[in-house]
Amino acid sequence: MTTFVDRVELHVAAGNGGHGCASVHREKFKPLGGPDGGNGGRGGDVILTVDQSITTLLEYHHSPHRKATNGKPGEGGNRSGKDGQDLVLTVPDGTVVLDKQGNVLADLVGEGTTYIAAQGGRGGLGNAALSSARRKAPGFALLGEPGDAGDVVLELKTVADVALVGYPSAGKSSLISVLSAAKPKIADYPFTTLVPNLGVVTAGSTVYTIADVPGLIPGASQGRGLGLEFLRHVERCSVLVHVLDTATLESDRDPVSDLDVIEEELRLYGGGLEKRPRLVVLNKVDIPDGKDLAEMIRPELEERGYKVFEVSAVARTGLKELSFALAEIVAKARARKPKAEATRIVIRPKAVDDAGFTVAYDEAEDVYRVRGEKPERWVRQTDFNNDEAVGYLADRLNRLGVEDALVKAGARAGDGVAIGSDEDAVVFDWEPTLTAGAEMLGRRGEDHRLDAPRPATQRRREKEARRDDVQREFDEFRPF
Repeated sequence: MTTFVDRVELHVAAGNGGHGCASVHREKFKPLGGPDGGNGGRGGDVILTVDQSITTLLEYHHSPHRKATNGKPGEGGNRSGKDGQDLVLTVPDGTVVLDKQGNVLADLVGEGTTYIAAQGGRGGLGNAALSSARRKAPGFALLGEPGDAGDVVLELKTVADVALVGYPSAGKSSLISVLSAAKPKIADYPFTTLVPNLGVVTAGSTVYTIADVPGLIPGASQGRGLGLEFLRHVERCSVLVHVLDTATLESDRDPVSDLDVIEEELRLYGGGLEKRPRLVVLNKVDIPDGKDLAEMIRPELEERGYKVFEVSAVARTGLKELSFALAEIVAKARARKPKAEATRIVIRPKAVDDAGFTVAYDEAEDVYRVRGEKPERWVRQTDFNNDEAVGYLADRLNRLGVEDALVKAGARAGDGVAIGSDEDAVVFDWEPTLTAGAEMLGRRGEDHRLDAPRPATQRRREKEARRDDVQREFDEFRPF
């Protein structure tokens, strides 16, 4: 049973942010010490980082569920909670990160390259951070945000300069074993190689890597044999080497037809493989029949434009010429590659007319749906069991301009308003007067604006009623 795994589905969850603390300083002879609740800690991230000593994704095949630690809640005495610890997952060089739909999220190439697969949640603010001149002693704190959670797919694409391709038992494993220090499994039956083998070759001043890709057969690009599983490992190579068996014992095969079959599979697979430089290696020429066949087909292959080498992995003949020819192609490919540039910091300023949220009427649900980073984050941070916290949310939404946008969209008092996506939206009946006024005259944890009617509204109504009475009396006794 092989222990090589090059594709896994990983279930990642970042840490949740810690809740803020609502606390009041208590000390002898200081009855009004003020708020001293600390902030919650940030949740830990899930980070993927390249480690070139790792060669397989086997660890995540056995343990696909990974979660970072949560942030600690804040405490009284202005003590902030501890941040959650980031979870760093090491992956092989050449790992591609995809979502469930197959979209590429990151291509991790190079030692130390990182990607944040799940972002930790923000910690909630304590009531000390929420205090202001108008709200001197808040009786609430903000909740910590939940961390990101989801599924990502990890695919390993071997990072090699040269890829050996060919039919099973064509001698690829033997060839890589004599060109490099790699020690692949070698036997006289098909599909001996079940995993890509990687070796390092030194030819003069050029050092390059060479990969032995498991044998391909007709239909590999559609999933037959092992081809579909391992064709991705030749995508990054600079040169393809067709290893042809000149001493095959199968009567229905010959080296030229083998070459045509493999070329067709590479074309069907795509990925730009049809444009890569190619060499042809006629292997097993140490066998008399193999030598004769190689001499017969070599002119035909050269007419097609291939550079042909006759080698014997067993007798170790023709290997030096092959290794230096590969080194020359690899050196030219490296010279053509653009030089790596320093990462640019791109600053995208916010547009002057960008409100940071959108309001749209959802006819199916009969609600006005508010979407935006800030409104949705504020809703997640609100403790709806605390009236004062709900009033604070109303104030924030009003300052952001949500109420004005609802009015422009045609919303009226009593209409349903949903903040967030369809799955986790918070729905409430909109009352425009809820956000008027910022003074907090009730006890901590209460918001008199949620009472019906509000004191300010009641006073205004009484004042208007008295004015109407005076106007009515004046109209009745006014002389004509």
